[in-house]
Amino acid sequence: MALPVKHELSVIKIGQILTRYPFAATFFENNGIPADSNKEKSLDEYFSTIDETYKEDMAISQEHFTGQLEEYITQMLSFLGDTGTKVDSLTILPGHGKTGEPENFSHLTIKKNEIISIVGPTGSGKSRLLADIEWAAQNDTPTGRSILINNEQPDQKWRYSSSEKLVAQLSQNMNFVMDLSVHEFLELHAESRMISDRKNIIMKIIDQANHLSGETFDTETPITALSGGQSRALMIADTAILSSSPIILIDEIENAGIDRKKALELLISEGKIVLIATHDPILALMGNRRIVIKNGGIEKIIENTDDERSILTEIEIMDKKIQSLRRKLRNGEHLTTID
Repeated sequence: MALPVKHELSVIKIGQILTRYPFAATFFENNGIPADSNKEKSLDEYFSTIDETYKEDMAISQEHFTGQLEEYITQMLSFLGDTGTKVDSLTILPGHGKTGEPENFSHLTIKKNEIISIVGPTGSGKSRLLADIEWAAQNDTPTGRSILINNEQPDQKWRYSSSEKLVAQLSQNMNFVMDLSVHEFLELHAESRMISDRKNIIMKIIDQANHLSGETFDTETPITALSGGQSRALMIADTAILSSSPIILIDEIENAGIDRKKALELLISEGKIVLIATHDPILALMGNRRIVIKNGGIEKIIENTDDERSILTEIEIMDKKIQSLRRKLRNGEHLTTID
């Protein structure tokens, strides 16, 4: 959503302002301007119809109102993390491993709608790489790496703003403690982001979450009653659809009780950059490329091959059979064959 221009706010229709910035309705109401009944007028046209005596009595002028409206919209967009900054690429510049040896690559650029997997032994430094990206490191973390956004040094807001988060992180351990229904939880999130079409957005999130999880739930299900798989499915769908963060970091979801392939497809369909630290061969091979971490550093970056894509097809078939058996066991059925 683009930042407003003062001159433009004066000449476009009030209805257009409300469509573009729904939260502006509160500003009009607080300033005594009946926006709903004047949607077909511009601010120029509206103020031209107001009696000069009334303007003096109300201590209101078009120039002052328009300037204040522009400032209000700018501040609200900043609060919502929606200032029009588009993240099209993330670039990792090399640092060093745990013993100081330089990382073995020149740079790695990851583009929107791309999946990169991160592999390596437990304790090798996968989570540290995710942390460097989340912090938008500038040679000021233990690894000495630097992160570029759109091929430039990132704005400080990505580090320090409480509303404009560069990264949303998903992990295996997700537990709800609030005494809310699924609908109430999503309603609060949608309202905090000033979403106008909350009903349809909430239903879209729940539909997608049920698509990811083997166990369906509805809007009235208490979030504390969700299983681990249902909780993660809900958070992935919520992050994909409602979160403004352009980069998704996923730390070990192979045992999360969700359809992993559908989860990743959903995230990239919403224009996210996705990095996933994993030991799961399906997730590792689903990425466009994979980063190999050893001894705290990036040892190499591997492009997936045609042979690996063929292997992925085979293990996906095996995985579907395992998922089918899991569903039958969950439903209390006897196992007779492997479908």
